[in-house]
Amino acid sequence: MTMYEKYGPWAVIAGASEGTGRAFASRVAAQGINCILLARREEPLQALSIEITQRHGVECVTASVDLSAPDATASVIAAIDNREVGLFIANAGADSVNSRFLDAPYEQWQSLIHRNVLTVTSCCHHLGQLMRQRQRGGIILVGSGACYGGSSHMAVYSGTKAFDLCFGEGLWTELRPHGVDVLNLILGQTDTPAFRATLAKVGLPLPPNLATPDEVAKLALERLPHGPVCNWGIDDNVVGYAPNSAAQRRDRVLQIDKATSSLFDQG
Repeated sequence: MTMYEKYGPWAVIAGASEGTGRAFASRVAAQGINCILLARREEPLQALSIEITQRHGVECVTASVDLSAPDATASVIAAIDNREVGLFIANAGADSVNSRFLDAPYEQWQSLIHRNVLTVTSCCHHLGQLMRQRQRGGIILVGSGACYGGSSHMAVYSGTKAFDLCFGEGLWTELRPHGVDVLNLILGQTDTPAFRATLAKVGLPLPPNLATPDEVAKLALERLPHGPVCNWGIDDNVVGYAPNSAAQRRDRVLQIDKATSSLFDQG
């Protein structure tokens, strides 16, 4: 089964203007899937739309959406209109504050939480219901190794990514009986404009052996059918920097789901 047959005909890619989002859009379009590209900056979205339309012959819709705004999901739904979306890639989620918790205005943390948690969950709720009805679809939540533990400068960011990880695992167990795939892609250091900007802000050099956005997008699309977790650079059965391997987390999630289902599905 091709990606188009499994997830087509439309994909929503949030944070598509650069980095991994741009790579996702290019790879999805190469599979013949039409793209709805979302980001705050319209100009790079338009340039990407023209590029992948000409290269792959797909349709593209762009929408300038601030995913941290309270009305973000309404704007996303408006951009989708009546198109059948079978693939949702929640890629917008870099640490835009880069500060200790008490050293930044609370409003900045509020925006980060809204983008990384509230918009993600509300979009998944809307699109997940439609995917469940159609009995096909896929959701990729692009996360970070920060999800496995907090630290100074990342208290809120790591908290949002931990939420996304547990949320994605739960969503995977809920939707897998309905033919819908869910994957948390947990990234390490990746060569994106956002990461470069963070390093420049604190005066650090670019480290070696960074993952490329295209490598990241390729792996995520390959691992999507196998959810719920893929740790970049670490084999499925290897722990690495995480408390558990992806395989161990998968088994644990299934065990918990079985226990909770026997409790809550009795009625």
